[in-house]
Amino acid sequence: MIDWLLDPWQLTFMQHAFLAIILVGVICGVTGVFVTLRGLAFLGDALTHAIFPGVVIAFISGGNFLLGALVAAVIVSFGIGAVSQSGRISNDTAIGVLFVGAFALGIAMLSTQRSYTRDLNSFLLGSILGVSQEDLILMAIVGAVVLGIVFWFRRELTTVSFDRTFAKASGLNLWFYDQLFLLILAFAIVISLQTVGNILVLAMLVTPAATARMLTDRMAPMMAYSALIGAGSGIIGLYLSYYQGIPSGAGVVLVSTALFLLAFLFAPRAGVITSRIRGLIHRQHPERDLLYARD
Repeated sequence: MIDWLLDPWQLTFMQHAFLAIILVGVICGVTGVFVTLRGLAFLGDALTHAIFPGVVIAFISGGNFLLGALVAAVIVSFGIGAVSQSGRISNDTAIGVLFVGAFALGIAMLSTQRSYTRDLNSFLLGSILGVSQEDLILMAIVGAVVLGIVFWFRRELTTVSFDRTFAKASGLNLWFYDQLFLLILAFAIVISLQTVGNILVLAMLVTPAATARMLTDRMAPMMAYSALIGAGSGIIGLYLSYYQGIPSGAGVVLVSTALFLLAFLFAPRAGVITSRIRGLIHRQHPERDLLYARD
């Protein structure tokens, strides 16, 4: 059993892969809590497409694709904010226009390259086994920035996520915190691209956070659970990939989805099956309701 667990860690590329997926799991887990609370899964999907031109430019110029994606993410994030500030265009409309246009621009640029099919597949499906030490350092720096911003502005981001009316009445600048949220979301997406790819990155943002939401209503534990579920799903998914030959990105997301289904069915308070069992117990023993209320 010990050998089974340690064998993948003997390979340098697997060490890089494990470290990368842990970083992605933690960063996406924490950021994803705000995505799910604000009901903005579409925004995460939009940003994964909108940063495509930065990846293509980095590929054509021979630069680091994570750095190219990071620059594009910042530009698109502020572009969405600038367009939606006009008052005539809603935030959702600005997102739709910019992400479709940016993704089409990326496809057009990439199609001029002879090997574009292979590289497009890598972008869409991820290439976690190709993560270099340089990529890991950049991911760690970006991840530290994201966690630092979330920690520093945790109260404001939480207030804006739960009740925008109250946040505005409290004097918070909603535009500023919306832009800040877009920025950390874009950063989280960028560091996830090489590990799970453009298609599956949304699952890393939403699924662990949705699972954590089934387990608790408190913000701090929710972020902790989401980060642990994201990192744990990544580790187990990589083991499945190594021993069963499953694509790494797909393996990670399947594990994360399985954990969500378990929480959906068996979460102590909100699980479908546990709720029915609690209802049966209540009908048979009404006095036990007090015990559940205290938990």
